[in-house]
Parts: sequence; C-alpha cells; structure tokens
Amino acid sequence: MKKLFLILMILSSATLFAQTAGLSFMFGYPQGEFRSNVNNMGYGIQLQGTLWEPTKSRPFTIGMDLGYIVYGRVDERRPWQGFPGVYLNLTRTNSMANLHLLMQVSPFFGTVRPYVEGLFGGAYIFTESEVKNENLGQQIAASTNYDDFAWNYGGGAGILFKISNGFQGVSTLYLDLKARYLFGTEAEYLTEESVIVNSLGDTVFQPRKSKTDFFTFHIGVIAYLNIQ
Repeated sequence: MKKLFLILMILSSATLFAQTAGLSFMFGYPQGEFRSNVNNMGYGIQLQGTLWEPTKSRPFTIGMDLGYIVYGRVDERRPWQGFPGVYLNLTRTNSMANLHLLMQVSPFFGTVRPYVEGLFGGAYIFTESEVKNENLGQQIAASTNYDDFAWNYGGGAGILFKISNGFQGVSTLYLDLKARYLFGTEAEYLTEESVIVNSLGDTVFQPRKSKTDFFTFHIGVIAYLNIQ
C-alpha cells in the first residue's frame, strides 16, 4: 500500500496544474496469456488530468492517468488457532494499479466529441490479505503477500457527451464513455487459486507468470476547468 500511496501523491501533485480532470468507473477483462490464468471480470476506478483543453488550433493534450482495478478476491471464514469456537474473516484481494502518461487527440467540437488516446507507463500488481473480527469487522492484521511490476502501453477511443455548461470552477461537464487496450510485459502475480494451505497449516504461494494484457471499458465524467 505504500507504493500505491506514493502513486496517488504523484498524481495528486500533477493534477494541481491540470486544465481538465476526469473520473470513471471501469470494468476490466484480462486478455491473451493473462486470461488463461485470470478468467474473470475486474472492476475499479480511473482518474486523469491533462495540462490543457483541446482546441481547434491545438486538438490534442497531454497529462497523467491513474487506474486501480481488482482482478480477483477471496473471502473466507477461518478458525482462530488456539481459540476454539472463535472465527475470523479473511479477505484476499488481487489488484493492479496503473500509472500512465496520457496523450489525447480530440479533433471534433460540439455537444458530442469523439477522441482517441495513447498511454505509456507501468502497472504495480499486488495481492493483499486482511483479517477482521467476525462480528465487529475490526481489522486485526493485514499483509502484502506478493507484488511485482510490469511496463505497459496501449490506446483507446471514446466519446464525450456534453451534459452541462458547468458551474463554479468548471466551464463544461461531459459524460465520458471509452474503451482501452493495454499491452503489459511479463510479471509474476497471484490468482484466486494461487494460495494453498497445506495439512500443516502453512500457507504456500504459487505465483503465475505471463504477459499482463488488459481490456477495459469506462463510464465517467470529464470536467473542463476554469483555472486562471
């Protein structure tokens, strides 16, 4: 989580100078080799900020993009060793955090604005386990079980639909629908089947290794800001 927090701080600092800002919910689908190990839909959020608003004289912009997606989750109820009749809730989450440089080309203007974009950056892939009290839901312990890093790049296309002329601090607000495909280099990661507890009670991790391609679909909003 420390690495993810650092990524968030970097993006937050960058967006202080942004002229546009966006937030979307996304659904992700592993592709290629990655799909052979992770065959389920992921979900998460995506944030972005660009340095200027595309105009007719300069129909492109650059900025930064951050995504966080959960590609697997396991919830278990386990006995607390040494305390007969007492149980704990264990949640193990497989996640991916992406940080990208973003370039967007938007040559059309009006209430409907199609665009294309390119991305280059990296992905922090990690698995965390959290143990909570069964009744009160209080956290007892948490740990990062496994993590790795992969470079990735890709592109996407989307459409902005104008939904408001804005309000204080915002000139225009758009509904944003888009799809992206990211090509990821090889990485080692855990899946929902990668953690085994043997007969002695020891936990054994069996990481998978593959390229980390991902297809995502997004629905969100983009705000063109009034920053003097």
